[in-house]
This record gives sequence, structure tokens and C-alpha cells, in this order.
Amino acid sequence: MRYLLIVTLLWAFSFSLIGEYLAGRVDSYFAVLTRIVIAGLLFVPLTRWRGHAPAFVRGMLLIGALQFGITYVCLYLSFSVLTVPEVLLFTILTPLHVTLIEDALNRRFNPWALLAALVAVLGAGIIRYDGISSGFLLGFLLLQVANFTFAAGQVLYKHLLLKHPSSEPQYKRFGFFYLGALLIALPAFLLLGNGERLPSTALQWGVLVWLGVVASGLGLYWWNKGASLVDGGTLAVMNNALVPAGLLVNLLIWNHDADLLRLALGGAVIAASLPLVNLGRARRAPAEVH
Repeated sequence: MRYLLIVTLLWAFSFSLIGEYLAGRVDSYFAVLTRIVIAGLLFVPLTRWRGHAPAFVRGMLLIGALQFGITYVCLYLSFSVLTVPEVLLFTILTPLHVTLIEDALNRRFNPWALLAALVAVLGAGIIRYDGISSGFLLGFLLLQVANFTFAAGQVLYKHLLLKHPSSEPQYKRFGFFYLGALLIALPAFLLLGNGERLPSTALQWGVLVWLGVVASGLGLYWWNKGASLVDGGTLAVMNNALVPAGLLVNLLIWNHDADLLRLALGGAVIAASLPLVNLGRARRAPAEVH
């Protein structure tokens, strides 16, 4: 639990740093690639690269590609069309994606989860009821892809450790995670990146280094380690603890002019969608007993 709490505090600042100093200034693909390279370098000397089951290596590569590569590419792209508070509020749906993925792995169908998704979309509409545009919709969809891949990474990592237990520390096997992320970010930058929008100030480079070392290096490792040590309910709660923490940091330090009423109403509707998933679980439980 302490790992998840520490990372929540670290990531609460990360959203604002991206939105204030990198979004619209530094190429998104380059920013993600830089974070992956810096974070990966922390684990290269710590990782034992040989002697692992091929299935474990493939699993870690896939998790890194999903949870870091695709997630962060979509996240950075969303900042070009959404404000930091909107990005934060739309990440509240990650537990919904966790539920859908868990149900899929267990071959279950939860119609309440689909209803929860519709309610969440309504909440997003409230936040931008007078300014819904194609860019806003694109940003919302990008974040749902990011939510899905981030959730998938957490779920798959926990399942992978159960299938391939080891007595050695997790960090000695975590380098494959960043290699998997690199397999997504490097081609994305080479094919879609803009070489004319590289960091141009010491501040931008400093933010990227901090995000790479602390938020992506230590942060993603601690988050996955923490996720593997707690139950699903605790993990869902901690996924959403990031939202109020990040909003508090952003609104107090940077975004003083935000429409607090609209954010509160839309955020409340989005949050109200989550208990619907638990309702579906509660109603399904008695049937599963028999």
C-alpha cells in the first residue's frame, strides 16, 4: 500500500508538469521516448537478462508496450486538446477498465460496466457542454485508450507474477518492461515525431529528466510492485486517489481560472459511474455461489 501512496503523490505533480511545460511545446512522441530511455537506463544495470522463461519475457514486453508505451503516447497527445483538470478527470475511468479486463480474463460479462461507461461519458459532456468539439472527443477517446492499456498492464503484471513466481526482487526482472515500451515509442517517434519541436530550454529538459527518473522509473516500478501486493478493490481506490490529488495540485498552483462548478458536477457524475460496476458484481455473486 505504501508504494501506491508514494507514487500517487509523485504523479499528482506529473500531470501539471506535462500540461504546463511540455504540452504544445515539446513533441509528444519525443517526450515519451525520452522518459522511457531515462527510466530504462535506471534498470539496465539492475536487471538479470538471462535465465527467464520465454513466456515471462514476452509477457513483460507486452506489459511495457501497453502500460508505458501506448498509455503515455495517448496521454501526451490528449494534452494538446484537453486541459490538465479534464485529463485528470477522464483518467478516473481506469478502475472501470480494470473490471472489464478482469471479467474478460475470467470469461464473464458485466452489463453494469457498460452502463457505467455511458454515465461517465455523460459526465464528460457536462464538463464541456458548451464546447464539445472534434478535438475534445478525440482527447476523451485517447484517454480511454490510455486508461485501458494502463489498466491492462496492472492486471497482466499481477497475473504474470502469479504464473512465474521468483525469489529474486522484482526490480531484477523489470528491465524488460521498459524494453517493451521502447518497442512502441521509438517507431512512433521515427514515423510520427516532429524533430523541430525538441526541448529548447533547460527547464523543459529538467522536467523530462525528473519525469523519466522519478515518475516513470521509480514511479512505474513502485506502482506495479504495489499493485501486485494488494487486492483488486484497494488497487481501484488507489487508481482514483490520483485524481483529487492531481486536481488539488493543478488548481492551487497553476489553474486558478478553471470552472470549478462545471468540473465538480462533471467529475461527480463520472465518479458516480463507478459504483455501478460494484453493483454488477454484488448482483452476480449469489448466482456464482450456486
